[in-house]
Amino acid sequence: MHSKKIIIFTGPSLHPDEASKILDADYRPPIKRGDVTTALNENPDIIGIIDGVFHQTPAVSHREILDALKKGVIVVGGASMGALRASELDDFGMVGIGYVYKQYKEGFIESDDDVAIVMDPITLKQISDSLVSMEYSFKTALNNGLISKSEFKKLIHTAKSIFYPKRNYNLVLSNVDIDPQKVAELKEFLDEHGIDIKRNDAIDVVKYIKSLNSL
Repeated sequence: MHSKKIIIFTGPSLHPDEASKILDADYRPPIKRGDVTTALNENPDIIGIIDGVFHQTPAVSHREILDALKKGVIVVGGASMGALRASELDDFGMVGIGYVYKQYKEGFIESDDDVAIVMDPITLKQISDSLVSMEYSFKTALNNGLISKSEFKKLIHTAKSIFYPKRNYNLVLSNVDIDPQKVAELKEFLDEHGIDIKRNDAIDVVKYIKSLNSL
């Protein structure tokens, strides 16, 4: 069986070391403008886009992804930059995977600020928390009856008011206008049940690509 050449751009959502336990592939740092064009010179069969740069350098362009699709390369995206681009280009053949992709596709989130975080460029470790994962976890607390709808709205408003590089659970919980006892209960809940939805989606992207590789 022909072994497919697979290139996957990931980082803080799912560290390459973790991803490689699921699928043996060519893992590269978060994608930036020009990376798909460079990858095409290596004739890949599949390109996976998970993480990417948003503000510090130019983001991956729609044109280069479209060029890859035209050449017959399967392009799969999810979790972060991949979810955003897939929601914009799925009509042209890009495959979108996961919760974050669906949130973009259905218009529940629109800004790259919803998934943007800051990472350590050496370790690729996530330093801040993404708004989309916070909202998912707060919604879980709401659905479990731990917080009210008004408290949920206050939490989201507070999270959105914090510039994304500084956004994290501790800062949100220490600034939100909610009863301190409720905040303490919520913190305990999040410690046990908080979900990094971007990480879950990233795992699903790699698993989906693995299923393609076995065809």
